[in-house]
Amino acid sequence: MYKVVIGLEVHCEVLTNTKNFSNAKNSYTNIPNINVMPVDLGLPGILPVVNKEACKKALKTAMALNCQTPDEIIFDRKNYYYPDLPKGYQITQVTKPFGRNGHLTFLVNGEEKTVDIHQLHLEEDTAALEHYTNYSLIDYNRSGIPLMEIVTEPCIYSADEAVAFLENLRNVFLYCEVSEAKSDKGQMRCDVNISLMKDTDTKLGTKVEMKNINAFNSVKAAIEYEIKRQSELLDKGEKIVQETRRIDEDGKTYSMREKVDAVDYKYFVEPNLAPVKITDEFKEKVRSEIPELEYSRIKRYLKLGINLEDASTIARDKYISDYFDELLNYTKNISIATNYLTIVILGSLNKLNISIKELFITPKMLGEVVNLVDKNEVSNQLAKNIIYEAMEKNIEPLEIIKSKNIKQISDEGELINIIKKIISESPDQVKEYLSGKEMVANFLVGKVMKETNKQANPATSLKLIKEELERMR
Repeated sequence: MYKVVIGLEVHCEVLTNTKNFSNAKNSYTNIPNINVMPVDLGLPGILPVVNKEACKKALKTAMALNCQTPDEIIFDRKNYYYPDLPKGYQITQVTKPFGRNGHLTFLVNGEEKTVDIHQLHLEEDTAALEHYTNYSLIDYNRSGIPLMEIVTEPCIYSADEAVAFLENLRNVFLYCEVSEAKSDKGQMRCDVNISLMKDTDTKLGTKVEMKNINAFNSVKAAIEYEIKRQSELLDKGEKIVQETRRIDEDGKTYSMREKVDAVDYKYFVEPNLAPVKITDEFKEKVRSEIPELEYSRIKRYLKLGINLEDASTIARDKYISDYFDELLNYTKNISIATNYLTIVILGSLNKLNISIKELFITPKMLGEVVNLVDKNEVSNQLAKNIIYEAMEKNIEPLEIIKSKNIKQISDEGELINIIKKIISESPDQVKEYLSGKEMVANFLVGKVMKETNKQANPATSLKLIKEELERMR
């Protein structure tokens, strides 16, 4: 057996109106080469201008990831030639990145895990290449888009940990509203560095890099395949080649090129961009805009007695979590509130294909219904049906309850007359109950609910039915 060691380099496009160093539009489009300006094309005489909003969002993300932040903004020039880099160099950060020595804590299969962040830096994205048999095409729409790169330490030890980290990191981006982080649009992608070593080894094994993976299931597949491939080579006494590989549609990885230990990019401070001081006041303003993040909310929900599955489901989306927090301002019954949010509301969002921001039912409306159920004034099933009807007709639930004069029947004197009638009309079920099939009582509860238009208290009805049937023995 071998110990797996993984490090990730995550690239995320920053959500801004314009590109990082030009006024070209920063927006996703399938039409090639329409969001371009001279700076993006690397034309002679170009001069970059820093995008303040991109810098602010990179700083915000670094703070959310518990990083040390710099006292000034400095950009560097990374020199290398590649067809997707029209200038022949990339403006990036080495001297003073926006974040260093951070960490992100999250849950993996119910266990707490912390991944250390080596650094977060802001750079410009490259153009997109499309390769064909005899030629390649370049789309410069992506060239110059502000791009954050988050580099982890080699402290991830399984495919599950890697995917969980990526999912939680994406939620940091979404919570902080710094990116849409949509993998299908190439807004979030990562390079995976993986090596294997024996438990007795003190030195990391030979590193293999897998480039530009933009789907979490592909990350998982690539890691699992590489573990198998490298393990088989080591078992045969063969050496691992330090190289760059790609994952194909068949879930296997294939060699692209060998990789040396270091590439001389001849970094130096970007001469066309003067350093900009970051004041303490600006940092505090940015920090104040960071919301409570996913894992913190999960821990808070667990303290309220919510189970881990529901807490994770609620906290996974900031707006759903915000909705739930507001809901708790209108009701004290956390259990019913959780059930109605995770089952009724989230189920309806999926069915209607809308976001919670588009939902007609407000937290206040939902809280009012939860309170009626809590007080046994409306049955659980009837309350859910009312919510569904309210969403369908865009009518407040209390208005539906008022117009239909809906109220749960809990009075035993009122219910017993209905129950006696149901029992007298169900001789076959009575015989089954008296012969030992006590589950038949639940069937009779259903008939009572139908008779009362679902307004009977089901628990009280069941108790009274069993008492009446026992008298008949």
